[in-house]
Amino acid sequence: MKLGVMSALFTGRPLEKVCQFLAEHGLDAIELPAGAYLGKGFFDAKKVLSSAKEQDRIKGILREFGLTLSALSVHGNPIHPDKKIARDHHGAWETAVQLAPKLGTDIVITFSGCPGGSARDTTPNWVTCPWPGDFLQILDYQWNKVLVPYWARAIKYCAKFDVRTALEPHPGFCVYNSHTMIKLSRAAMKASGVKGKCRLGVNLDPSHLFWQGIDPVLAARDLGEAGLLFHVHAKDTQLDPHEGPRNGYLDTRPYGQFNERAWNFRTCGEGHGHEFWKPFVSMLRRYGYDYVLSIEHEDSLMSTEEGFVKAANFLHDCVIHEKAAKPWWV
Repeated sequence: MKLGVMSALFTGRPLEKVCQFLAEHGLDAIELPAGAYLGKGFFDAKKVLSSAKEQDRIKGILREFGLTLSALSVHGNPIHPDKKIARDHHGAWETAVQLAPKLGTDIVITFSGCPGGSARDTTPNWVTCPWPGDFLQILDYQWNKVLVPYWARAIKYCAKFDVRTALEPHPGFCVYNSHTMIKLSRAAMKASGVKGKCRLGVNLDPSHLFWQGIDPVLAARDLGEAGLLFHVHAKDTQLDPHEGPRNGYLDTRPYGQFNERAWNFRTCGEGHGHEFWKPFVSMLRRYGYDYVLSIEHEDSLMSTEEGFVKAANFLHDCVIHEKAAKPWWV
């Protein structure tokens, strides 16, 4: 298994310097932002798509420092009820799908998206319970009229370029756990009529599962059994033992209110130790995932460098442990 980084945390720095820094800390891979909520990142994806010279330059930098491109990321909401936002995010995804194989990867990461509660809405509507009955009507509209048809078309587009899309389950979007991920992948693949390899899988980020009360190890098992483990983020969450039991963990207070929140994103090892991360890595390997753990740093208590280095050192130990623990007879 390789260690990589979701490199949006280094945006604003020269790609060469970032790759050198990653290589110095023993990383094997890099995930590059390419639009939507993440902005342009290190390059304008549209310009790179139209320039073989720029593609060669980027691949040359990665090759110089021994890095694999694990994925292009365009986290966005391509089914947003605001048509301009939807058009922009869909366009960024299409560009990334075309660009990914030219840069050496077949994985593009985004969110499932979330539409409004009806065709008349102008803002997304994330439904979290089945009653009153209005909510079931909203879910029927979102899934059958918008979500499945959109991703069925997207799967056909992926097939044209031999690319896979990895959806990152996240509250606020229609796919937020293993159940909704499996449901959408199966429905959209069937509706697309595309045969052969699955084109719609998961970018599994355990940090988004902890505060929903989900065990990421069990989620990895479900998604592994379904054959949907395409990519994995390495980010941690710390649950506050006082605030959570009082008010629950569905917390809408801004990230800046660190001391008041029921949960906060933390560097790997600061929210959960080896007692979680080693079984998590084990479960990924059990279902054949031997690709990249991509470090994503959003810890407000640590600088970019400190948080990244701590996560890298911690995860190196987890991955090495897994390699060393493999039975001799396998």
